Amino acid sequence: MKKKLLIGAALILSVGTACTSGAGDWQSYSGDKRIEERVDSVLALMTLEEKIGQMTQYSAKSDIVTGPQVNTDIEPLLKKGYIGSLFHATSSAAIRKTQETALAESRLKIPVLFAFDVIHGFKTIFPIPLAESCAWDAELAERSASIAAAEASAVGVNWTFAPMVDISRDARWGRVMEGSGEDPYLGSLLSAARVRGFQGEKPEDLMRLDKMLACAKHFCAYGAAEAGRDYNTTDVSERSLRDIYFPPFKAAKDAGVATFMTAFNEISGVPCTSSKFLYQDVLRDEWRFNGFVVTDYTAINELVPHGVARDEAHAAELAANAGIEMDMTGGVFHAHLLQAVKEGKVNEETIDNAVRRILEMKFLLGIMDDPYRYLNEEREKATIMKPEFLEAARDAARKSVVLLKNENNFFPIQPSERKTVALIGPMVKERNSVNGGWGGRGDRQRSVTLFEGLEKKYGNSNVRFLYAEGCDLRKPGTAGFAQAVSVARQADVILVAAGEDQNWSAEAACRTDITLPASQRDLLKELKKTGKPIGLVLMNGRPLELTWEDENMDAILEAWYPGTMGGHAIADVIAGDYNPAGKLTMSFPRSVGQL
Repeated sequence: MKKKLLIGAALILSVGTACTSGAGDWQSYSGDKRIEERVDSVLALMTLEEKIGQMTQYSAKSDIVTGPQVNTDIEPLLKKGYIGSLFHATSSAAIRKTQETALAESRLKIPVLFAFDVIHGFKTIFPIPLAESCAWDAELAERSASIAAAEASAVGVNWTFAPMVDISRDARWGRVMEGSGEDPYLGSLLSAARVRGFQGEKPEDLMRLDKMLACAKHFCAYGAAEAGRDYNTTDVSERSLRDIYFPPFKAAKDAGVATFMTAFNEISGVPCTSSKFLYQDVLRDEWRFNGFVVTDYTAINELVPHGVARDEAHAAELAANAGIEMDMTGGVFHAHLLQAVKEGKVNEETIDNAVRRILEMKFLLGIMDDPYRYLNEEREKATIMKPEFLEAARDAARKSVVLLKNENNFFPIQPSERKTVALIGPMVKERNSVNGGWGGRGDRQRSVTLFEGLEKKYGNSNVRFLYAEGCDLRKPGTAGFAQAVSVARQADVILVAAGEDQNWSAEAACRTDITLPASQRDLLKELKKTGKPIGLVLMNGRPLELTWEDENMDAILEAWYPGTMGGHAIADVIAGDYNPAGKLTMSFPRSVGQL
């Protein structure tokens, strides 16, 4: 008996419950027999080239680039149905145009899956995940991920490369800002919470217009890079893997995460992207994970410089046989997997199972039936940066602040006090860095500075502010010291806002010296000579070595990169409207030598 099947915008015919031969050990993610039948119906109609296309992700043309561009001429591949996913398209207009191109001429009209790094917000930016973890609040993490999903899906993004659940204990590593600190138990709780926020509680929740696929990354032990150097080697035992690095990933799997991402590093000499131990033995056999695995950016290509693959053709073979289902932007599967199957180096059943897993997610998202269901410009306008989203971001930022020191009751500075405060430092009016790294599509010009937050909070109060920048955030120099000291002498207390430029944290942003930049510490030393009480507000993406500051400042407030509403949130804390309750989830070393 024949049955009609709708793929994208095309009506085609398939036979019964379709071809289940070759299904091998494939188990669906959803357990939905109807979706399994539809997946197999589509698979039975596909050529091998079209199957490999589903396993291929490229980067769309965008002003955001997070890695090397391997293939920028994607339109011919779209028209042939040789692209399964695109990265970096982040507006409903661009996504609609690209989807139309893919569906207009491809034979089976299978829609494209659109992905983006929605790490701590899409348009409304929340505190960096490390900051948010300091609230020790899983409900908060779930809520911020849920809002990020609502905004991203409102423009047609179906898939985020988050949460990043790597455990790391080396503050030199720039990507600590994306994780939840150094404790596997807390990391596991927040991992599961963020998965629920992005995806919902169960597979059928992915059909909701405000949900998207999540991705647990980077599997595994990426945060154990030696000396905190990104992409560096790791040396961990299996016991360490199972006790420290696996638990947050297992928690993500148990919460229903749809996808996993490979790590760049190697474990025991085997690069993660070619590790059968990780993706077959652990992920599939032990944990029974039934979603799909995507590489990190060009990670298959990098099997060659790792020294385990002779060339990219060999790299494609190793990755596919290890259990990798989608090649992120490297073009290796597209270029070499067809020949590998023809030569018997990769079994077509392996390809079929990979494609089943990818197609299932497209069915669960509803885009196989309506490729444009997420694309509604009115909904986009109504969703992006809603007042309640902004208020949630302000609340998250308040809860993320950690009071490291408060001698002589420096904080709070209550609006009822008659006091003159010298506002000094490069972070007082800094706007660009407030969102931190991985700031999604957040408009940094709309982020609230500390100066603006204090102005709004104390506008009609007895507290008077004087301002001097003191030094530049990015350039060394002492030219502004004299003015800063002069302003400080006119005040009762000094409030200094210091920290890191946002480019100093996140991927490929590692530091050998994690003290404050020399000009900022030197400025603090000059201000110390005035004898006035000094409170220090820090905005940064990693724990810093603050030994001198701890000995010489009266108070230290760790505000991290607080996001869109950061200035208002910090002002809430400084004024005493919110009692800072955050607790550190990652150690601040007394010396970089401890790391």
